[in-house]
Amino acid sequence: MISRFSADTKDSLARELPPAPHCRAALRDGLYYYGGDDNRFRTQRPSVARLAWSLLDDRKQRHIHRTTEKRLQKRATYEIRGVACPQPPRPAARCDRRMELRAAFLACGSLVSPTHGYHLEFVTPDEGAAQRLLQLLRSEGRKPKTARRKRRRVVYFKDIEEITQFLTSIGAFSAVLRLEDVRAIKETKNRIRRLVNTEAANLDRAMNAAALQRASITMLADAYGLRNLSAPLREVAELRLEHPTETLSELGRRCVPPIKKSTVNARLGALSRIANRLGHQTSAGDRP
Repeated sequence: MISRFSADTKDSLARELPPAPHCRAALRDGLYYYGGDDNRFRTQRPSVARLAWSLLDDRKQRHIHRTTEKRLQKRATYEIRGVACPQPPRPAARCDRRMELRAAFLACGSLVSPTHGYHLEFVTPDEGAAQRLLQLLRSEGRKPKTARRKRRRVVYFKDIEEITQFLTSIGAFSAVLRLEDVRAIKETKNRIRRLVNTEAANLDRAMNAAALQRASITMLADAYGLRNLSAPLREVAELRLEHPTETLSELGRRCVPPIKKSTVNARLGALSRIANRLGHQTSAGDRP
């Protein structure tokens, strides 16, 4: 099933006719090579069919035929019959290579909607076309992957950078902007999700630490008495018991005079060490 994103990208490219005659020839030859079969050109996009027809020298003797393929979920197919579809000569100029790559995308390529992932593929008509396409892509510095699907070679990209660079090279700038917009939104959501998860983890750690601090202070109050502590330690101990969910910074602001978070942490550490020593002494005293 062709995505709306893929269809819109093809329609946009099909409206752009290259000005140079040799580029138009490379585009025409590529369209009929990658989209041709049994002396006919076939496509599911009417805009691509019109482009292929407009590039013919004898277009007045040719017509676009609309058919319905049951095997393609009754989707319309557009044909130009009685045309030769040979392998074109290897393009020497870079602009001609890019026109052939544009033709390959229009004839046998497709794009997945970026909201569902990053995937661009070409279902080539035969092994020779697959090898030629691979060589053209590699000459542009691309690194395509290949797979087999129902006895046909599929050339594809899943890397967003590879896809955007390919689309840029064939002039599909609106598709590149769409991909970048979706990528920016996804990265923003992922960043927010990471921050939320980090904040939640920090909160869990803070709550667990506060629970341990309260347990130590409670045991210290029972075994030793808070009134026997020094004034700074007693103040922090009482504040922790009165405000069990507050952060160290918030506890520090409640002290008189206010103290830093590091000072609160040091005093709570001292209380914990005193409680541990008392716990060990009590355990030793209970032994027979």
